[in-house]
Amino acid sequence: MKSIAFFNNKGGVGKTTLVYHLASMFSDLGVRVIAADYDPQANLTAMCLDEDRLAAIENDEIDTIYDVASPLIAEGKNVPPKILEIDDNFGLIAGDLDLSGVEDSLSSAWGESLGGSNLTKRRAFQDTTFLARAVETAGREFQAVIALIDIGPNLGAINRSALIGADYVVVPVAPDLFSLKGLTNVGRGIQEWRDGWKKRIDDYPTPETPWPNGKLEPLGYVISRFSTYAGEHARYFRRWIDRVPTLFHRDILRQSNGTALTVENDPAKLAWLKDYRSLMPMAQEVRKPIFKLRPADGAIGGHQQAVGDAYDDFEQLAKLIASKVGISI
Repeated sequence: MKSIAFFNNKGGVGKTTLVYHLASMFSDLGVRVIAADYDPQANLTAMCLDEDRLAAIENDEIDTIYDVASPLIAEGKNVPPKILEIDDNFGLIAGDLDLSGVEDSLSSAWGESLGGSNLTKRRAFQDTTFLARAVETAGREFQAVIALIDIGPNLGAINRSALIGADYVVVPVAPDLFSLKGLTNVGRGIQEWRDGWKKRIDDYPTPETPWPNGKLEPLGYVISRFSTYAGEHARYFRRWIDRVPTLFHRDILRQSNGTALTVENDPAKLAWLKDYRSLMPMAQEVRKPIFKLRPADGAIGGHQQAVGDAYDDFEQLAKLIASKVGISI
């Protein structure tokens, strides 16, 4: 199974929406997929589940990722994650606002995983890797071939623990100043976490326990939430879009050739995704991907063209990602 984390230090760039729609598209294409909601805001879970299942989570009738975290942090007890079936090919590890409560414990575990006794390090490794191991366990149980990991917009210990288990990272980017600044922070975070994890693995070799490899390979970026006018990108957005290749190649890929590229010919650009007019609020209300909206949902007239465009965009993106990570569709 290939695992892909979606990460930007800036919020509001369409990260969760991207994960939800890609998971739905992979499912449509016959690819078994697990989505892990590791953002303590749990917006991905809210997108995926109806009111009855959300109420069941509130009443502790459905387990979330916190039900994996809590017994591990408190007692050192490993509990496998529960998988919520969204459809035949799409499984979800539900998020939980309480996950934010383990941030300090994961921060401590990161420090304890380097140096000290082997007993201390083993417990620290278990705590540090539980998010990654939950994805692996869920993927194996669900027979998934790809996992999409949604994480919050910060450089905290939860995100570090989630990312060290990711094979690849996709960076959603919105055309604004602070979203682009997030590229620099993401690049620095990925480099530090990759190097820090390798140092810990080298310091504590355990062939009998295959810990996550911390590959964290940048796969590319997706530009989202741009506006169009008469077929051209609005001038305001364009000035930010034009800076993306330079920053992505410099700060994330650690290459110097970004200045010679434009978004149009940048091989690291995976997709441009539009606002799709008013389809997003409509899709959220009926809890469907925007490319599955029908006239009965309110997608009438010109909306149907936008629905078709959205399907084409996400199908193309899903197939491109599959090709880049070696998954056959």
